Amino acid sequence: MRPMVLEADDLSIGYGSRIVAEGISFTVRQGDYLAIVGENGAGKTTLMRTILGLQKPIRGSLSFGKDYSAKKIGWLPQQKETQKDFPASVHEVVLSGCRTDARRVFYQNLERERARKAMEALGISNLCNCSYRKLSGGQKQRVLLARALCSSEGLMMLDEPVTGLDPETAKLMYSLIHQINLDGQTIIMITHDLSAGLKDADHVLQMGERCTFRVCSKGRDHAGD
Repeated sequence: MRPMVLEADDLSIGYGSRIVAEGISFTVRQGDYLAIVGENGAGKTTLMRTILGLQKPIRGSLSFGKDYSAKKIGWLPQQKETQKDFPASVHEVVLSGCRTDARRVFYQNLERERARKAMEALGISNLCNCSYRKLSGGQKQRVLLARALCSSEGLMMLDEPVTGLDPETAKLMYSLIHQINLDGQTIIMITHDLSAGLKDADHVLQMGERCTFRVCSKGRDHAGD
């Protein structure tokens, strides 16, 4: 059986004493691709913030497997308009995802190589010296996905990664995410796209009045796990 990455047991989440969603139970194992779906306000982003340690669960338990923690997650949040005009080069944005000692001024060669490989994996090596603010929406998302890949130590969480993209660009993004998963990254992704968004997922967490976790029939065969 593949190692456990993350497990929730009868989890209740929300703000203060106000519960947004409850009865959340699921297990994510190494190499899984989990899609989180549900209507607006169902608690999808709140769950991600809880996993990231940005807020505490109200009830229940949330635990990481050995070698995993909230600090080792590659995180791609929904982008705000102010963030889309960030004044830096593509290389600088991607490199900033590498985990470094804040006291050090310079990046190490190993970190620069990690950024190079991430840009290569996302097909943006040719944009290395371009200004991030001048890129198209799809190019910016690929840059941010590369940055998240640099931050990740095996687990990536993506919050609506194709929002605002045209259908062809969204299709490319899903394809890149699928390939990252095939290359060994565990993926947890919030999506409202129940057709293209679930095509490559092997597990689905449905958020709502009653939260359910199931194996996705469209996913890969994990028989024997």
